Amino acid sequence: MSKSPKVGFISLGCPKALVDSERILTQLRVEGYDLVPSYDDADVVVVNTCGFIDSAVAESLDAIGEAMAENGKVIVTGCLGKRADVIREAHPGVLSISGPQDYDSVLTAVHEVLPPRHDPFISLVPDTGIKLTPKHYAYLKISEGCNHRCSFCIIPSMRGDLVSRPIDQVLREAEKLAMGGVKELLVISQDTSAYGVDLRYAEHEWRGKSYQTRMKALCEGLGELGLWTRLHYVYPYPHVDDIIPLMADGKILPYLDIPFQHASPRVLKLMKRPGAIDKTLARIHRWRETCPELTIRSTFIVGFPGETEAEFEELLDFLDEAQLDRVGAFAYSPVQGAKANELPDPVDEAVKQERLARFMERQAEISAMKLEAKVGTVQRCIIDAVDGELAIGRSMADAPEIDGVVQIQNGYFAGLKPGDFADVEIMGSDEHDLFGEVSFED
Repeated sequence: MSKSPKVGFISLGCPKALVDSERILTQLRVEGYDLVPSYDDADVVVVNTCGFIDSAVAESLDAIGEAMAENGKVIVTGCLGKRADVIREAHPGVLSISGPQDYDSVLTAVHEVLPPRHDPFISLVPDTGIKLTPKHYAYLKISEGCNHRCSFCIIPSMRGDLVSRPIDQVLREAEKLAMGGVKELLVISQDTSAYGVDLRYAEHEWRGKSYQTRMKALCEGLGELGLWTRLHYVYPYPHVDDIIPLMADGKILPYLDIPFQHASPRVLKLMKRPGAIDKTLARIHRWRETCPELTIRSTFIVGFPGETEAEFEELLDFLDEAQLDRVGAFAYSPVQGAKANELPDPVDEAVKQERLARFMERQAEISAMKLEAKVGTVQRCIIDAVDGELAIGRSMADAPEIDGVVQIQNGYFAGLKPGDFADVEIMGSDEHDLFGEVSFED
């Protein structure tokens, strides 16, 4: 029997790109390809790229270059594939270039260089497909594209307008993931709050019940699975208010990832983002009244073209008022093709970096204070890893890779394993993480 063809795979970029990678890998495995972790073992290498900002473009080009040098047979896909000229100029020898979500082009390119040899008796794939995350959590992509036209963003030009998946398809996928051992679902899209608007909230049946294709109904359905469900990339629209009671009732995690981006109404207008900050703050306060355990994480851009010192101070004041739990930020950098490049009065790079440092220092103080308030409490945690005597877990307030962790001092002694849940008594904290021990009390 001839040996199975072998494919190496490099996945870069955001969780949405990771889901694209999982779909490609699943189909390759169905067709009998072996997936290998090294250049030397691979007959061909697929690189799923990111092209959102300049640093991501550079990382993608470096990854392609390394694959070309170490293997020589490279297929490129993903967001940077929309700029094939950039890839060809840097690496003219790549075999094929395709854009995001173009699974057929990737598979066709693999078939051309490496025809499949499928034996259905040995090439078995679980119902959940091939996952690049640990077994106990998975990303659940509910839509592609975006209807917003933020001036700093080129994602709509790469991934198109919003295209929602029908709700029955999403819920069936979630159900399969649960049956396969997944205990935490991370709901992702470019704008989770807009889910279903393109389908006019069409109704579909799942488990004998009718659900509209909209965010609240999705959360209600996912809440039936008994998993941790975490919402990412939510805009603070009024209808998000309807989700908070589900969090208070324990149906989904009390966690919202909302990319506010800024707090100055004028800067937000330049960004073409919602700018009613007073209404946003009022909404945050109401959410916390309904669900005191709510965790809000966000991202911000400092040094956007035209941002004045006074407008940056508005952003710092917003941090003080909103008291967000988890925050990331980056200094603005031009993205090829973005409308923001045409704006006047760019901020000097040194000023950007100085503002970024001040921003992160202010948020670190808030984060440290909020985490210190959890000392003495018991937090339900999911375990990601065991390292020596420590178990590394995450509380309901912590998404994987982007938030903090809970270091459980007696994790090994308590017999914890990845995917387990544990009640952890918090005994200490710093700016990012919590420290504690497994609580053995009933």
